[in-house]
This record gives sequence, structure tokens and C-alpha cells, in this order.
Amino acid sequence: QVQLVESGGGLVQAGGSLRLSCAASGPTFRSYTMGWFRQAPGKEREFVTASSWSGGDTYYADSVKGRFTISRDNAKNTVYLQMNSLKPEDTAVYYCAAAHLGLATMSEYAYNYWGQGTQVTVSS
Repeated sequence: QVQLVESGGGLVQAGGSLRLSCAASGPTFRSYTMGWFRQAPGKEREFVTASSWSGGDTYYADSVKGRFTISRDNAKNTVYLQMNSLKPEDTAVYYCAAAHLGLATMSEYAYNYWGQGTQVTVSS
């Protein structure tokens, strides 16, 4: 069983930056696909970004491409989401997820473990 704990959310003004962290338990973190999803009020959860086990392959939603960056430190069992040039429409609960797959994937159905989420609010 893998446990994921997100941190780093908060309130930020439009144009600002935040870095989310997701700490994972378990010795096999380095083999997992890691992804970030988000869910805004009244909307379905949506894909944000994903990283393959090595970090060599990454995918981004078009809405965040060029502004968000996913990275991982396998030695620390941690994945990060650097969010720059934040917009009010980025306001959501952000979830970290892990998949046994190993390859980067946008499909939430591929992910086996989910964190509790961290709130990100961007004011205009």
C-alpha cells in the first residue's frame, strides 16, 4: 500500500507561483508513474500532468503547458508540481496520484493510489 501526502497549497494572487509537494511512502516509489490531477468546484476531476518512473517522459494538459512543471526526486520519494503564472481558473483541489504502470499516462483510471488533496486558490 502506498500513501501519498500533498502539501504546499494555499492562497496566491494571479500571476504568482506555488510549489506543491507529494511525499510517498513505500520502497518502490521510484518505479511508479506519478501524476497530478485537480478538481474545481462543480467540475469533474481533470488531468494536470504526469511523469514516468524516471522523470524522462512527462505529459501536461494544454491549459497548464508552459506554466506548470512536474519533477520528482526518487531518493526522497517525493514528486513536485511547480506552478507559475497562476490564473484564477487554476483554483482547485490538487491531487497527487501514483500508478504501478511506470509510463506517463493521462488516464486517471490507470492510477492506483491517491492523496487527500491540497487546496489551491488563485485570487484575481
